[in-house]
Amino acid sequence: MRRRCPGARLEGRACLPGWRFIIMRSGYASVVAAPGGCVHGLLWRLTPRDVAALNAYENIDGGLYRAVTMAVAAHRRHHAARVYVGRDSARGRPRPGYLDIVMRAARDAGFPPHYVRSLARWGSA
Repeated sequence: MRRRCPGARLEGRACLPGWRFIIMRSGYASVVAAPGGCVHGLLWRLTPRDVAALNAYENIDGGLYRAVTMAVAAHRRHHAARVYVGRDSARGRPRPGYLDIVMRAARDAGFPPHYVRSLARWGSA
């Protein structure tokens, strides 16, 4: 994120309640609605230039993702956050090496161990 969006400021860990993590048919991560679920992530404050860079990286114009404003829980409060949701909600397999990057980021962010283990299961799906 720092390389792609140099003006971004990390606000901390957050949870997207009512959703769960998936790997789409394209091999990339997304979220799907799931009552009782929680997707862990990092909350960033972005500049307009960062938003444009992130939109390009996430292939908004090409249709891989769409940007949706959702309520995330962070610091015992709810915050409006831009969430990139895949246009394809069909389950797939991660691209080679992709899951390693996702899991390393989750561990580095200090996400709960049970959540990191749940991510690892996508490698055997």
